[in-house]
Amino acid sequence: MIQAKKSLGQNFLNSKTVARDIVRAAYLSSSDTVLEIGPGKGFLTSELLASGAHVIAVEKDDRMIPLLSEKFAEEIVQKKFTLIHGDVLEELEKKTISLPAQYKLVANIPYYLTGQIIRTFLEAKNKPIQMVLMVQKEVATRIVARDKKESILSIAVKAFGDPKLIKKVPARYFTPAPKVDSAVLSIENISGKNFPTKKSEERFFEIVRTGFAHKRKVLSGNLKELFSDETIEILASANIKDKTRAENLVLKDWLTLSKS
Repeated sequence: MIQAKKSLGQNFLNSKTVARDIVRAAYLSSSDTVLEIGPGKGFLTSELLASGAHVIAVEKDDRMIPLLSEKFAEEIVQKKFTLIHGDVLEELEKKTISLPAQYKLVANIPYYLTGQIIRTFLEAKNKPIQMVLMVQKEVATRIVARDKKESILSIAVKAFGDPKLIKKVPARYFTPAPKVDSAVLSIENISGKNFPTKKSEERFFEIVRTGFAHKRKVLSGNLKELFSDETIEILASANIKDKTRAENLVLKDWLTLSKS
């Protein structure tokens, strides 16, 4: 029996109900192509393939390749399943993963890579149209920001798509059980429509990062680094009070500031 590797952040999902809920949240059909990161023993993969979608799975763990190749031998022959052995971020850089213009990213990802994976795919030239990811509950809560307190991560995600918390998943539904509970997060309607150029995207994130730079400072204090003496005037023209904190601004506010 293959044991989970801590170094790879492996926590294998063991609930078919949760796996089916993930697939349902992705609205999959036979016309879809799905990218799955870290399929492990293929537990979620089975449900993805049952939807009729074509699945491209990227697995880093050497031990899983023979297991997945055997388990899905029929689907490989039928060209419904493509297995790539490697690190997904490295493979993307090397351009060895061939993805169509429209695809969905559905995965139970290693938690230590959550931020990097979300950022990489949202900022990619060929973005997925939807992501359905298993992440730490705390991360999912921060991204949807139901408490009305935004963060750099929540604003970044909302700049590209619409995040939804699908369901909370207790630690007992994994083997081995992680120390924290998880959640299924869906990011829908992904596009780069807010950024007509790469320069506009870079300017937006420069302002967001600067605005959040010092949590104890009000927004005007942080943004002085970029706008200097014009800070109060720029905030006023965007209908933002100078004593406002970065966490209280919504996406629309940041987009307005990035055009200043």
